[in-house]
Amino acid sequence: MATVLTGAALMDGAILVIAANEPCPQPQTREHLKALELVGIKNLVIVQNKIDLVSEEQAIKNYEQIKDFIKDSFPNAPIIPVSAQQKINIHAVLEAIEKFIPTVKRDLTKEPRMLVARSFDINKPGTKPKNLVGGVLGGAIIQGKLKLEDEIEIKPGVKIKEKYQPLFSKVVGLQKAGINLEEATAGGLLGLMTELDPYLTKSDALVGNVVGLAGKLPEAINFLRLEINLLERLVGSQELKEIESLKKGEKILINAGTARTLATISLIKGNIIECELQIPIVVEEKEKVVISRQVTGRWRLIGYGNVI
Repeated sequence: MATVLTGAALMDGAILVIAANEPCPQPQTREHLKALELVGIKNLVIVQNKIDLVSEEQAIKNYEQIKDFIKDSFPNAPIIPVSAQQKINIHAVLEAIEKFIPTVKRDLTKEPRMLVARSFDINKPGTKPKNLVGGVLGGAIIQGKLKLEDEIEIKPGVKIKEKYQPLFSKVVGLQKAGINLEEATAGGLLGLMTELDPYLTKSDALVGNVVGLAGKLPEAINFLRLEINLLERLVGSQELKEIESLKKGEKILINAGTARTLATISLIKGNIIECELQIPIVVEEKEKVVISRQVTGRWRLIGYGNVI
């Protein structure tokens, strides 16, 4: 679920795939739909897949189940019957994406901000030192634009002894969809090549960091004050258990953008909580974060909070 929330932070819209040969909703489908709601996704296309495995009557019954399932959250989302295996109605899915997930207008005059969802070392084993290239960051620019030679800062950075230190580097390459760019604007996934030691970026080590121009990012914080809104029931379990109130001293999982961190609740006052974060995050006032709790060994979505 934490991975789903990390990806959802970069989305402008989503395709929700539901199998026609199973009753709807399944627990994970409920949880994914609620995750999209909580991170603020407004545009949704629903694909009713595997229609080749059921009779027409079963497909219609499943279609009605889907309509009932989304009536309170995404009542206008199109539901497209599809067989991916037989390539039936794929053209209709593409048409729906164009119609129902419009390209978002973004403010390119704001200070650039990029959320890191992946990080890599792209050097092959055995590469000679003189041929090594710097670490690569993958993710999306959510506002502003970045260009070659920009001096960048990456926060919260890396842990040195007991404290996180920001990283500084330079943009030496920008790539979208395999095309090299001199300038990259907000929207779409981006590969950003840096002069960082590739050791720092290998194996997704910098996921959850935020990239901006040097000196322009807000401070990374270890302490968070939230106005919380909890769901009534646990959407990711078969039983739809009631969600109990949060407790002082409880550990919860916080997702903010692509960052996720364990948090220990230190104060509860009505619907306001304060918590100490295990890993610092970069957030601003009024930003929304998603809250999960461990239930029977798995992190389950329980609500969201607004930063205050």
